Amino acid sequence: MTAPTLSPAMPWIEHYPHGLDWHDPVPQTAVFDMLSQAQKTYGDRPAFDFLGYRQSWSQIHGQALHFAKGLESLGVRKGTKVGICLPNCPYFVIAYYAIARLGATVVNYNPLYAEAELARMIEDSETDIMVTTDLEMLFSKTHKMLHDTRLGHIIICPFTDILPFPKNILFKLIKGRELANITPSKRISFYPDMLVNDGTPSDVQIIPHQDIAVFQYTGGTTGTPKGAMLTHANVTANAYQCARWFRDAKSGQDKMVGVIPFFHVFAMTAVMNMSVVHGLEIIALPRFDLDATLKLIHKKKPQIFPAVPAIFNAINHHKKLSTFNLSSLKYCVSGGAPLPVEVKQSFESKTGASLVEGYGLTESAPVLCCNPPGGLNKPGSIGLPFPQTTIQIISTEDHETVMKQGERGELCARGPQVMAGYWNRADESANVLRYGRLHTGDVAVMDEQGYFYIVDRIKDLIITNGYNVYPRHVEEAIYLHPSVEECIVAGLPDSQRGEIVKAWIKLKEGRQLSPEDLKMFLEDKISAIEMPKRFEFRDTPLPKTMIGKLSRKDVLAQEKQSS
Repeated sequence: MTAPTLSPAMPWIEHYPHGLDWHDPVPQTAVFDMLSQAQKTYGDRPAFDFLGYRQSWSQIHGQALHFAKGLESLGVRKGTKVGICLPNCPYFVIAYYAIARLGATVVNYNPLYAEAELARMIEDSETDIMVTTDLEMLFSKTHKMLHDTRLGHIIICPFTDILPFPKNILFKLIKGRELANITPSKRISFYPDMLVNDGTPSDVQIIPHQDIAVFQYTGGTTGTPKGAMLTHANVTANAYQCARWFRDAKSGQDKMVGVIPFFHVFAMTAVMNMSVVHGLEIIALPRFDLDATLKLIHKKKPQIFPAVPAIFNAINHHKKLSTFNLSSLKYCVSGGAPLPVEVKQSFESKTGASLVEGYGLTESAPVLCCNPPGGLNKPGSIGLPFPQTTIQIISTEDHETVMKQGERGELCARGPQVMAGYWNRADESANVLRYGRLHTGDVAVMDEQGYFYIVDRIKDLIITNGYNVYPRHVEEAIYLHPSVEECIVAGLPDSQRGEIVKAWIKLKEGRQLSPEDLKMFLEDKISAIEMPKRFEFRDTPLPKTMIGKLSRKDVLAQEKQSS
């Protein structure tokens, strides 16, 4: 298929952050090269702080080489699929870079997957080896996969080995039941044993633009989960793009909050890999906990905090927020879901920190755009395209015409971070990568300065009486009400209108609100067509995904079950 001849308008170039040139080439190397460079540059500087257990970049680098050698002894070669099923911890970083060093492919697994999801993904990705931990909740599921799937080997990382004294002793005494009782076998290896070697894995030729570094599973723009094939060039390009965007971060000195899960592509790049490039110390929790996160920021004084909007919203509504000192934060980055303007403004007013919104997809490793920290930060906007990234707004009708400034269309992207395609899904790859550009499935507009605004997702569009209603626009209006804490808007089938608009709302504690009062509030903010026909107020939080963003899919499933 030959692409139409297009001369995309790129007004963002004239409004780029001072000192940053969109045209500058972006490094596209082998993934392990990033860790090698971190070891050379930052050596004994702190790399990881896990509940007080700290390691330097030299230690992380050294263990990654030894672990790579151990993996090689198990038969891991270029192209072997190795799964990581771990919480945020040093083992994750070490395993990720060790697998990349051998030219094998990382397959990121959510530790909270049900057994059926785990099995389906193992078979689809052709995962041969899984790296996990001895926590019972993870080991029991993973061990079952040795008998139910193609999985051939498990590597166990002892959880208490990465806890500082006396937490390692207390964990065994108080939470010993959470550790699995593991019987050694030929198909189970232990991480400490994997390091007993000379730390010199065989040299492997990596072709960055061809060799696949990561399978990152996603629902994509349509259909069931599928593996986005991210090359070494995709992964490293996006890490360096992020590092350049946050170029004022003090390399080798600043600290990064690591509470969103590394298995998610947002954290993989914006937390883990960007920290490797900048030599930032990752201050991590095994999973997000609101109180623990606020205590971490208060005590450890990190400067950079990427998270999803639901986390920033939860911080806004913490009853004792004023008791925590969050003044160390310089760069807060929201991604993974649309950031409501009210959430952004409330967070900034309550913490004094700057919160910038970015945008991306699993298929783009993931970041395509971001508001510039320290530059013009437009509320409601996803910002400017990253260096070497071209964004076009394409007609949703003919899928070819480039829309003019201010006109709505599908956001499409080209750039070094755009995936090679979906694993074993040639037709779907061809559909989403038409004309060599990534079709995101998101409806957007571009303003005169090259800032982009997501209007909604094409598949989330509500069509009522023949009119288009964009859920995000309605959600933004509802969030303006001072009693609203969380909101999801979606369409429900209707025999007369095709679909009707419904809003699910969690109110702030102690607040009351009736549908009639909310409708009056919304009358001058949205049209009569956009006005929800149904409201559902809840006392409990709205459903969220594993990474913590509000889930329209789950709330619709709940609606279907209750009807």
